[in-house]
Amino acid sequence: MTSAVEYPQRIAMVSVHTSPLAEPGVGDAGGLNVYVAEVARRLGERGIEVDVFTRAEDDGPDVVEVNEHTRVVQVEAGPRSPVAKEELPALLPAFTEALGRRLAGHELLHSHYWLSGLVGLELADRCGLPLVHTMHTMARVKNTALGQGQTPEPAVRDRGEAAIVAGADVLTANTVDEAAELEHHYGAQPEQVVVVPPGVDLHTFHPCNQPKSRAQLGVGQDDQVVLFVGRIQPLKAPDVLVRAVAELVDRQPGRRDRLRLIIIGSPSGPQSEWSRNLVPLVESLGVADLVELRPHSPRAELFRWYCVADVVGVPSHNESFGLVALEAQACGRPVVATDVGGLRHAVRDGQTGLLVRGHEPGAWADALAAVLDDPATHARLGANAAAHASRFSWDNSAAATLAAYHAATVRRGASR
Repeated sequence: MTSAVEYPQRIAMVSVHTSPLAEPGVGDAGGLNVYVAEVARRLGERGIEVDVFTRAEDDGPDVVEVNEHTRVVQVEAGPRSPVAKEELPALLPAFTEALGRRLAGHELLHSHYWLSGLVGLELADRCGLPLVHTMHTMARVKNTALGQGQTPEPAVRDRGEAAIVAGADVLTANTVDEAAELEHHYGAQPEQVVVVPPGVDLHTFHPCNQPKSRAQLGVGQDDQVVLFVGRIQPLKAPDVLVRAVAELVDRQPGRRDRLRLIIIGSPSGPQSEWSRNLVPLVESLGVADLVELRPHSPRAELFRWYCVADVVGVPSHNESFGLVALEAQACGRPVVATDVGGLRHAVRDGQTGLLVRGHEPGAWADALAAVLDDPATHARLGANAAAHASRFSWDNSAAATLAAYHAATVRRGASR
């Protein structure tokens, strides 16, 4: 008879630069926020005590109860106001000291993103706690796939990530490809890496009624709608879809009466001014009447925009997974995405959508047209997309995270 696996019962999750309570799509909030919020909540629902520690950057309450066992705790480090991500390394010593005074009773540290990983590395050593780290994105991977206008990740991040990989008990990866990247770029040991696939909120995102959604949001029932959702920055490359739509109209001027590109998102990061290039680009290509730029939407409203779309474009230069692609597919929408990183796992090429190599406008126009102009293909991809996404859940992610916690506890014990 085998004994039950024992898991740590009180977790300190660290997300220095962004709070899981932040609205995705605003500032630096995005897929990482959703990931931390959902996994922490699901762990709490399993009876695990989870404190998510983040830097205090507003006058809100210091502690927010998410559920019976999950809390978000604001830690004083620097001003109670937003600070650019590039300036946060200077605040890490203060954050580390403040957090160190709050760790009594916690059994494991789980850090998210390299800034949090440096905090976790210091405190794990000081307090003798197992450390699990989730990269979310990696400097060395991003720097190998820079798009036009993208700034390379700084050397301080490169060095920090290398130190985190060397010191963490367990690293979680979204996919087997990301696990291989950790081994190739940073020398992670295979037994150090646990694959934890992200999930999707299937209660919020699910197959829906397109005519009803279009009527609610004022979109023409006969329009061909391409949708982009994400932060407006070079990495996410919404300009690729603008150029592809212009290419489609150049090829077939008759499309102009029906084709629409809706871009939903807000500027983000050190290159936030890049977003100012979109309107001049749209105007220079003569597609101002086809492109609608909208600010970020709350998730319940975002569900309706997914429902409005015929196809969702994800032209990112790199993604560790691609949560937007999964949310869109959960709504039964085919996805056209770049053939990179985690998008190769989030989208099944030819089954739930299409993957495009590179960012040449003609290739993207071809892929969009293949979905928009063939009703049978569109219906097949959409049905497969919904079935594919339904296999992902945050409950499964939480279960895999617990397995990572157990592995980290065993490895830390063995190292002692």
